[in-house]
Amino acid sequence: MEEVNNQTIVIDPQFCSPQSLQLFIKKKVYFFGGHGYEIKDDYDNFVFTIEKALGFFRSKLLIFDAAHVPIFTLKSKNFTWNSVWECFKGDSTDENDLIFSAKNSSLFQFTRNLDIFLANNISEQVCDFRMKTSYMESNCCIFAGQSSTLIAQMDTKYRAGCVFLGRDKYLVKVNPDVDHAFIVSLIVILEEMASSRKRRTLF
Repeated sequence: MEEVNNQTIVIDPQFCSPQSLQLFIKKKVYFFGGHGYEIKDDYDNFVFTIEKALGFFRSKLLIFDAAHVPIFTLKSKNFTWNSVWECFKGDSTDENDLIFSAKNSSLFQFTRNLDIFLANNISEQVCDFRMKTSYMESNCCIFAGQSSTLIAQMDTKYRAGCVFLGRDKYLVKVNPDVDHAFIVSLIVILEEMASSRKRRTLF
């Protein structure tokens, strides 16, 4: 993480806005199989699109900006007792391009809480960010480290009229000077973990 002019930068400084942002994440399930995500702003403009590809023993998602340039890749890590996802630069999955990893804070928890460790945090004794979810994971808060400093939050309700969105649509509120590409990546990881858990219970 970089701290430049009080900005919280994880992916890239271009994704830090001096104003707070509202982003809408919609999961798209395709008729022919697979799924992806659309991320739009308050003006219904595309901010990111996410495409999912299934690989051998792992799930992988590629995130594109509005110009369809790959920004980063999310990948589930194989053979881990604790659910772990990793984020890499561009379309790479090379360990040298690792940006951060996200994992369950505990093997036994009633709600899904995640600890996020940046690539340079080798010891992983203290997380760099953390996510706390509510019961049924209908909303979550993202904090800097172990502090109470809130940097973003997600809800499954629109602000206008509080119309219920459901599990496949999310409203994300990002604080000023916080890397919103990073925040989007965490919400998508949370959804992917939840979806994976549901599939395991079905089979």
